[in-house]
Amino acid sequence: MKKIMMHTIVLLSFLITGTLQAQSPFDFIQLGISARSAGLGGAFTSMTNDQTSIFFNPGTLSSVENSKVSATFMKHVLDISSGQIVYTLPFTSQSAERIAISAIYTTYGSFERTDEFANVLGKFSANNIALMSTYSNELDSTLSYGCSAKFLYATLDDLSSTAIAMDAGILYKLPKSRTNIGFSLLNIGTQLSTFTGITDALPVDVRLGVNHRLRGLPLLLNFSFHHLADDANAFFDRVGNFSLGGEFILSKVLDLRLGYDNYVRDATSIQGQRRFSGFSAGVGIRTQYVLIDYGASAIGTAGSIHRLTLHTSL
Repeated sequence: MKKIMMHTIVLLSFLITGTLQAQSPFDFIQLGISARSAGLGGAFTSMTNDQTSIFFNPGTLSSVENSKVSATFMKHVLDISSGQIVYTLPFTSQSAERIAISAIYTTYGSFERTDEFANVLGKFSANNIALMSTYSNELDSTLSYGCSAKFLYATLDDLSSTAIAMDAGILYKLPKSRTNIGFSLLNIGTQLSTFTGITDALPVDVRLGVNHRLRGLPLLLNFSFHHLADDANAFFDRVGNFSLGGEFILSKVLDLRLGYDNYVRDATSIQGQRRFSGFSAGVGIRTQYVLIDYGASAIGTAGSIHRLTLHTSL
């Protein structure tokens, strides 16, 4: 029964993350996506002044203007849910140094334990958590860097597996042209303990992104290549892993977002039944004390994933 549930959880992780390359109990760390980034199709590698972008590029943390805490909740298929929390520690305005602590969790709910005759023997659960610390600073006014250290823990009933990993990234800012360029290496690490003695690979990711704020138009354009480290038969198969998004600032309190992830569309849609697979949308609402983000991502015939993020300054 445990082996069946392990395969089920892996398949559901593939469905949720859109990754069909690696089979790892640590694929859940790719779910560290806020509602804003989801609404932009995951094109978030070069986003500034948003602490949730550390899951895409830790080098962006130095651009965060205020100490704050952010929390995201995501509802998936069946009883599967996940979320993240990020806290940027207080800092002085004279320094570009930033430190953040964060966590990602995924719970798969509870399952009935049965024997070979389908007799119910009880229940068991499966849960995953990742703890992360991030440091970022500037080399000069245009170039910043950052790195994150992660501890990953996955459980299935009385089985468990652990791993450690690191992220590294840079952000190059061009203020006069209103453009930012980001590059990051994610999930570089090793497994410390295994479920059954078989070593699993971590979902290594290489990302390259750019965003640009148009002059005279309240629109922020975002573009990103991702999963550049995945195995591919040809160069153009690899660069086909891209996402793009646009954020329209409609007023001082309301933003509208649209996005598209070509990788998710290819991985989760069935030919002839693509529908809106890979497309996403979201809104941002600014109030006096809380910023509220909502994002919805379509994943083909399986439905959609909804995310809610709350930000507040401390």
